[in-house]
Amino acid sequence: MSLTDLACRTAKSKEKQYKLTDGRGLCLIVHQNGSKYWSGAYRFLAKQKSLSLGVYPEVTLLQARENWEIARKLLKAGSDPSAVKQVEKAGNLQIAQQTFELVAREWHKARFSTWKAITAQNNIHRLETDIFPQFGALPVSTITPQQVLAALRKIEARGALELSSRTCGLCSRVFNFAIACGYATNNPAAPLKDVLQVPIKGNFAAIEVEELPAFIQTLTRTPDRMFIATRVAIWLMMHTFVRTGELIAVPWSEVDLDKAVWTIPGVRMKMGRDHVIPLSRQSLALFKEMLPLTGKNHYVFPNQHRPAEHMSDGAILALLRRLGYAGKMTGHGFRSLAMGTIKQELGYLHEIIDLQLAHAKGNKVDAAYDRAKFLNERTKMMQDWSDYIDQLASVSTS
Repeated sequence: MSLTDLACRTAKSKEKQYKLTDGRGLCLIVHQNGSKYWSGAYRFLAKQKSLSLGVYPEVTLLQARENWEIARKLLKAGSDPSAVKQVEKAGNLQIAQQTFELVAREWHKARFSTWKAITAQNNIHRLETDIFPQFGALPVSTITPQQVLAALRKIEARGALELSSRTCGLCSRVFNFAIACGYATNNPAAPLKDVLQVPIKGNFAAIEVEELPAFIQTLTRTPDRMFIATRVAIWLMMHTFVRTGELIAVPWSEVDLDKAVWTIPGVRMKMGRDHVIPLSRQSLALFKEMLPLTGKNHYVFPNQHRPAEHMSDGAILALLRRLGYAGKMTGHGFRSLAMGTIKQELGYLHEIIDLQLAHAKGNKVDAAYDRAKFLNERTKMMQDWSDYIDQLASVSTS
């Protein structure tokens, strides 16, 4: 039974000190001299410990519960509440209140003007998706290398080794910022470079042209294993061969369903230039399939748990892993697959495909015309490519 203020107020001293239990480890200890102290019992690293929460009645029952709840959140996040309290006792209350998330957002704001818009968006999205839920609420000065590593291991478990490495770099920059601002004295991400799994250098994993029919067969025969948005996203990625970040963050405002054109503004493109994607009948149908589901949202593919945000960049990889293509295929791999297949099977010139892939150009004059260059040829190519995919899909279902 939970304590009441009356029970706390009327508790009398006895020959030996005793406890009045409130629940979940919180109790009021009554000493022989009549003094009463709040205490919370917990285990940390297999050791039984206790946390002093103040003297009653200066600290009321309600305040003790609130303080204990804060301590329990720290414990759940992997920090020792007693260690955090020691930081506060040392006169560093302001430092202790600087959580990793608060410091990261301060760093992001300070660096925002130095990045392209897409880079700024990707950086904060990676932290919000994979880091803040793990230790964002912890004081930045108390975070350990083991806590950072545990968060990065979860990214590696999705097969996103390159993303894990980049996220580690982001964390390291936040911790360096914290050190410079006086919020922390060490960088727990720094030692992790030699601990993380090393991504294989070179191109992103992609199946070969000859393996495309088998992949489409697997994709068409397992629709029950996919969410509608993820299924539509992976088909659209195959039909349009855009970059993963360009697809998952597409707002409805970029898609002109009447003109069958998707225009990605330069702020969202890797090369900083507007990019036009002619939509085949199949691609158009996929966007229209999402319209009644997410047409009132900002994003075509909103996050399932946070609809105001876009789909996680790990969603495509997770689906590929469930389909048995972990380490064999990535979202980016659809780009090299399209390049190889369209050249080999459909006979289009490298230049036309390269323009549709929005690769970097060394000639700035050429780059200025890329947005509309060979648009008629590219429109025909995109329809031929979608028709080719349809042919393979029809064979796999027959």
